Amino acid sequence: MGYGITIRVRGPYALFTRPEMKVERVSYDVITPSAARGIIEAVYWKPAIKWVIDKIHVLREFEFTNIRRNEVSEKASTDNALQVMKGGQKPLYISAVDNRQQRASMVLKDVDYVIEAHFEKVEKEWGERDTEEGHYNIVLRRLRQGQHFHAPCLGAREFPAQVELIEDRRDIPKSLLIGERDLGWMLYDLDFSNPRDIQPKFFKAQMVDGVLDLTGVEVRQ
Repeated sequence: MGYGITIRVRGPYALFTRPEMKVERVSYDVITPSAARGIIEAVYWKPAIKWVIDKIHVLREFEFTNIRRNEVSEKASTDNALQVMKGGQKPLYISAVDNRQQRASMVLKDVDYVIEAHFEKVEKEWGERDTEEGHYNIVLRRLRQGQHFHAPCLGAREFPAQVELIEDRRDIPKSLLIGERDLGWMLYDLDFSNPRDIQPKFFKAQMVDGVLDLTGVEVRQ
């Protein structure tokens, strides 16, 4: 296992969308590993390292609420962008006014997590000047100073995340959740090996005393 960090992530609202819900957005009960990784990468990302989530501590009981959000009904077209790069005349924007639609969402309230993670080397991107100690010290400094590449969020950009470093694992708050809970099949991550055919990966989520242990978890597509 590589160099590890422990962070506490909190926020008033969170939305970790279940992919099986096609129209109205419904959140998973807890943060997904991919969303947890995204929060850390918002603080520090480099192509030479890959973040791996080890454990997720859920400190509070799940609480849901319903809201309505304005969204757009279309996505930016990759094909249009490629044609413009070759000299074509295609729009490179989405008109929010023309494509606005309102959708209901079931979101989480007052979330509070502790995330344990470590990074591993990406061999093909690892350069002569890269060192594990160097990357580790940089991410610690950025967490201590509250720096980030872009604002960390809890599943959606409008739900910002408060991120703080836990220097000593003995300071991890105790979860209010007791016993075992079967959270069912949950999104683990997305496989981007083929950008035109991105495949989701899932795992069977079992939480014990508020802790979701992801070490050695079996992942399926």
